[in-house]
Amino acid sequence: MRRHAAAAVALATAAAGLLVPGAPPAAAGAAPAGGAPAGAPSQDRSGAAAPAGTGGISWRECGTDKHPTLQCGTLRVPLDHARPDGERITLALSRVPHTAKTFQGPLLVNPGGPGGSGLNLAGFVAGALPEEVAAQYDVVGFDPRGVGRSEPSLDCAPRHFAPVRPDPVPRNRAEETANLQRVRSFAAACGAKHGRTLRHVDTVSTARDMDLLRAALGAERVNYLGYSYGTYLGAVYARLFPERVRRLVFDSVVDPEAVWYDANLEQNHAFDARHKAFAAWVAEHDAVYRLGTDPARVEARWYEMREAVRARPAGGRVGPGELEDTFAHGGYYDGHWPDLAAGFAAWANEGDEGPLVGLYDSLGAVDAAGDNGFSVYAAVGCRDARWPRSWSAWRADARKAHAKSPFLTWNNTWYNAQCAFWPAPSLTPPDVENHRIPPALLLQAGEDAATPYRGAAAMHRLLGRSRLVVEDGGANHGVSFSGNACMDRYLVDYLADGRLPRAKAGPDAVCDAPPPPAPRRPRKGGSTRERADGAVTGGRGAALHRMIAPRP
Repeated sequence: MRRHAAAAVALATAAAGLLVPGAPPAAAGAAPAGGAPAGAPSQDRSGAAAPAGTGGISWRECGTDKHPTLQCGTLRVPLDHARPDGERITLALSRVPHTAKTFQGPLLVNPGGPGGSGLNLAGFVAGALPEEVAAQYDVVGFDPRGVGRSEPSLDCAPRHFAPVRPDPVPRNRAEETANLQRVRSFAAACGAKHGRTLRHVDTVSTARDMDLLRAALGAERVNYLGYSYGTYLGAVYARLFPERVRRLVFDSVVDPEAVWYDANLEQNHAFDARHKAFAAWVAEHDAVYRLGTDPARVEARWYEMREAVRARPAGGRVGPGELEDTFAHGGYYDGHWPDLAAGFAAWANEGDEGPLVGLYDSLGAVDAAGDNGFSVYAAVGCRDARWPRSWSAWRADARKAHAKSPFLTWNNTWYNAQCAFWPAPSLTPPDVENHRIPPALLLQAGEDAATPYRGAAAMHRLLGRSRLVVEDGGANHGVSFSGNACMDRYLVDYLADGRLPRAKAGPDAVCDAPPPPAPRRPRKGGSTRERADGAVTGGRGAALHRMIAPRP
């Protein structure tokens, strides 16, 4: 989904540790998934061949202080799966090997995007799971085709997001033309630089890569944990290879019936609602931030700040587009709210631009990894499904949505508008309805903006026997390993021995959302980055959200 593409690979190596016990046990009478009964004797329960059966993968040690057993490798796969003996490309891999006598096979992990790197997610997931569960899996991360250390790695137009770009909200035809020229140029640059490759960078091709990876790992069946777009990738894999699926976990679920234009239209309204929730939280803590006690007035002051940086970008670098990029992170993860509010307050109350610029540097700015991530985001999204080819249709939809939801509509429109001019033809998305796989586990926050709830409900309906666990009142994108012990327990039980909640009408189980974050008084002095410290530090939840929802 949108804004998951600008990968920050180095940030993904954060915060391991064990889950806190104490979440409710699985419902009585819950059935195991994947055919493995609870309490089975120690053995290979995955259907995998001997662990040494790694096909064409040569693993080397690449451990870190947090993940000393981490291994790295590569796998060669066809560029065009219709020509398996033709040109080959290279996928970069990572693995935390199992250590227990009971081996449940590989657990492939994907952070979403499209365009997100999965190399460091393997260590994160292995460290976040209870040790006794992680020890039963080979936790395997990978950079999908075009991403990161895989070769070739796409980079259509370096510095496409360099500040200060045109205001996303066009106020006249000239400003609209400037934005339109920018996305046209990006599409043309992709065609000129990667034209032949673009026809083979899509979700179906990546799913076929995953099955070659499964085979190279020596496993008859694969386990999978996908976040955000990774849920759609997992559903496509399961549709293509149902007999190869053992356990599936989807966290923050894409609407498989809205790929991709309609999904982005829905996001416009969902992110606006989260921005209003942020304003209400700031108003509730007026004693700290001094921005007013009326949420509508707080929101109005934010738009006043936006107008001001349009006239004079903060620090010469943060204009309205960059401001939106930065505050969009509050829609993904409310753990950023205290720091966003502090930067907002420093600018509004004291005229101090430093914290705002520091937040942009920490959250909104795009580096070379981000250029690559966005290039893959565009390549996959534009190739996966048909988009309107008439700009007038985009304009009409954006104007209509902006009238109701002004926070991010035009920014989101330009983020995807290259698909109106994409140089590779579009495919027809596969139908992911599936009644041939073992029960999947779906985890979803009820108010998630990036992947709204209706997507999880649709996936639940389409995947026979799946179970949906909802975080009631939660709105963060990515609900596992983020501080909700109840949600984590459902995930751990499922991976440990297949336990699932009983099937019910609607969600099959509900967990209460954690409380909103506590306010923090703005810091004074220090560097701009130090004064935006919450944007670059934090616990495991913050680390996860930097992996699955990096900006832009």
